[in-house]
Amino acid sequence: MARWLRALLAVAAMLVPALLHAQSLESVLSPGRLTASHAKWEDECRSCHVPFDRAAQDRLCADCHKDIGRDMRERTGFHGRQKAQPCRACHTDHKGREARIVAFEPKQFDHTQADFALRGKHRQTDCAKCHETGKKYSAAPADCNACHRKDDVHKGSLGAKCASCHGESSWKETTFDHGSTRFALTGKHADARCDACHKTGAYKETPRACYGCHKGDDQAAKGHQGRFGEKCDSCHGDRGWKPSSFNHDTDTKYALRGQHRQARCNDCHTGPVARVKLGTDCWACHQKDDKHKETLGRDCGSCHTERDWKEKAKFDHDKTEFPLLGAHASTRCDACHTSKVFNEAPKACIGCHRKDDRHEGTLGTDCAACHGERDWKSTAGRFDHARTRFPLRNAHAAAKVACKDCHRDAKSYRPAPLDCLSCHRKDDKHEGQLGAKCESCHSDASWKNARFDHAATRFVLLGRHAAVECKACHKSARYTDAPRECIGCHRKDDKHRQVFGEKCESCHNARAWTLWDFDHTKRTRWPLDGGHRRVACADCHVRPAPGGKLAAPLADTCVACHRKDDVHDGGFGTRCEQCHGVEKWKKVSNRVMRSGATP
Repeated sequence: MARWLRALLAVAAMLVPALLHAQSLESVLSPGRLTASHAKWEDECRSCHVPFDRAAQDRLCADCHKDIGRDMRERTGFHGRQKAQPCRACHTDHKGREARIVAFEPKQFDHTQADFALRGKHRQTDCAKCHETGKKYSAAPADCNACHRKDDVHKGSLGAKCASCHGESSWKETTFDHGSTRFALTGKHADARCDACHKTGAYKETPRACYGCHKGDDQAAKGHQGRFGEKCDSCHGDRGWKPSSFNHDTDTKYALRGQHRQARCNDCHTGPVARVKLGTDCWACHQKDDKHKETLGRDCGSCHTERDWKEKAKFDHDKTEFPLLGAHASTRCDACHTSKVFNEAPKACIGCHRKDDRHEGTLGTDCAACHGERDWKSTAGRFDHARTRFPLRNAHAAAKVACKDCHRDAKSYRPAPLDCLSCHRKDDKHEGQLGAKCESCHSDASWKNARFDHAATRFVLLGRHAAVECKACHKSARYTDAPRECIGCHRKDDKHRQVFGEKCESCHNARAWTLWDFDHTKRTRWPLDGGHRRVACADCHVRPAPGGKLAAPLADTCVACHRKDDVHDGGFGTRCEQCHGVEKWKKVSNRVMRSGATP
């Protein structure tokens, strides 16, 4: 018997007991138990296998797993996008009931291999929010509305194609192209928020007429309140609700000029435009502004202009009986025209200036004889003071001197005094000591600059005295009480403390106080020789001079001044000059030193 036959019979002998209990030979040859999901096909091997045809296994898998088979045929889904390979390459069985036939990690799964690639905010979304527990991952919906139904503020009125407006980066950021609708967004509409026009989620019900959204603007206190109808676009544009684009100059027969351009429409159009027609004359709108009560007629434009109703406009006063000159040209109308009936205004000065008449009528009513239109208070160019007994010159003619400064009685200018003191008594610092002829020193050019000649007095100003201020010597305005002696002004400058008396002029002169000249040799009996030339006056003259004298008399002996220098204590007598000389006290005569004689 052939060797292979004997081996086959041996194997058959061993399998005979098993065949008595097994349903088929395939179950006997199974490599292991199936997973729990395939357990019911444990004894039906042909459900997954075809004898001697391994490639048929993939077909049987697809027949059982129909959704996966469909994906593989249509090349969609995860399995349809994979490279062609046998199912057993990824899914193996016969490893026991607890074995996992699918090795799948959700967090590591590459979602780009599925039909729904994760982009934007979807990358950060947890898997469980889209994939329900107990259901296949492929069963997750791919349309926006399936997950975002609760976010649909439109409540389905715009359909389920959320992606046509919303994106994956942010649900609230929309990319809807409003230009594709019947209401393209232009001008200010492009910046408007959606809910400004779309009050509800039902966008299809949004009005396209301006009045539908801007009715509130029309009914506001500053709006038209329905007077101009509902065709807002006839005046307003989408670039800005304000200002109006309505051109009153070209669209009507009444061009707006001046202040009319700033007037609000409601100021003139108080009723519906379609029914109420406005007049084009001033009186139609400005009747309430007519302060003249129609006494000047209704032709307001003859005086007023559109620039400003209150402006003193086109009326030419020079064409009347009272041309406006000087200050009258800038005077307000109501200053003369106290009533709005202008022809009642007086033409005489006193008619308006009675309250300004300080003379109380004593000089008559011909105000123009002294006053002019340029300035009521100034009489320059009218009244000529030079024709009186007191011509105004210099400071008197200056504008700073008012008439009332001399004419104390405003009622009558005639009794004004002519002498200086009558007006300048308060300026007399001399208290009347120099008399009443002020003009002898003062002039009308300047009261403070006097022309007094000091050389005509008993004290002629020489040297430095000529540059000294008056008040330096004249301590009071009574100039006659000023001292004439030097010591009267220079007592504080006397460094000798009156040792040399009060006749300062004996040594000092008017050129400069520090310059002095006293010839001791010529004016005294004691010539200064040798070291005496360097001795200060006060070293010898220590006692005050007696009255009227230049200095106190001094002894003419050496010991009178050099007693403190006598180191001999009087042992050699008082004739110091026998040994000492005037050049130097300590230098003893050579004659005495050579002889060795005792003085």
